[in-house]
Amino acid sequence: MDFGLLMEYGWVLLILIAIEGLLAADNALVLAIMVKHLPEKARKKALFYGLAGAFVFRFGSLFAISFLVNVWQVQAIGALYLLFIALNHIFRKVLFHKHKEEAVKEEKPEKKKSSFWLTVVKVEIADIAFAVDSILAAVALAVALPATTLPKIGGMDGGHFLVIFIGGFIGLVIMRFAATVFVKLLERKPGLEMAAFCIVGWVGVKLAVYTLSHPALDIIPYEFAHSTGWKVTFYVVLVLIAVSGWFLSSDKEEGEKEGIAKAAH
Repeated sequence: MDFGLLMEYGWVLLILIAIEGLLAADNALVLAIMVKHLPEKARKKALFYGLAGAFVFRFGSLFAISFLVNVWQVQAIGALYLLFIALNHIFRKVLFHKHKEEAVKEEKPEKKKSSFWLTVVKVEIADIAFAVDSILAAVALAVALPATTLPKIGGMDGGHFLVIFIGGFIGLVIMRFAATVFVKLLERKPGLEMAAFCIVGWVGVKLAVYTLSHPALDIIPYEFAHSTGWKVTFYVVLVLIAVSGWFLSSDKEEGEKEGIAKAAH
């Protein structure tokens, strides 16, 4: 790979890590609620078993998708799914505040607690759902990268496969070990959660453009979907979403400090 190609691949990998981190934080909150009724040791085991299953599923599905990635119907489903989860989250967050209502409901004591293995199954299903989101976002970013000289894996360029593989592995590591850092960051800057799902939606748009430029459809010119202008536009908008999410989000810690200062006066 030449230096320019390495820079482009490195940039996409950094974006993937950032998306994985923010999504892992949101996912970690869900998993924490699911296992909180278990004793501490059992809680750790349930999370470990769930993540181990997710690891197997994630990389098994990655090898499967490497054979399907060039099928435009698969790309279209991926684009629609990413757009759906982004719009669904934003719609509920802005208009109905369902996340807060669900969190309050979850805080109420359950009439009947799930057994250890039933909890493991629930964690497994949740982890698989999270893995689908992650893989589709990674594929959407990777498939539009320039081809490399690395050998193909399935029907996928070796460079594309490695980016998705590394991004997926880092996502699991973040969910297992570093999610608490991102959880605290989201608690401090709640607007970042909205920004993360806006980014997921924007990645869905990119996959949609890539799909519509497929030779079998030819709705959008192939040259446009792979042009430098479109790539620059995509990354500029992506950075603007992330920066806006950071600066437009209220800092809870600062707000609390101001409240304490006012109360003291």
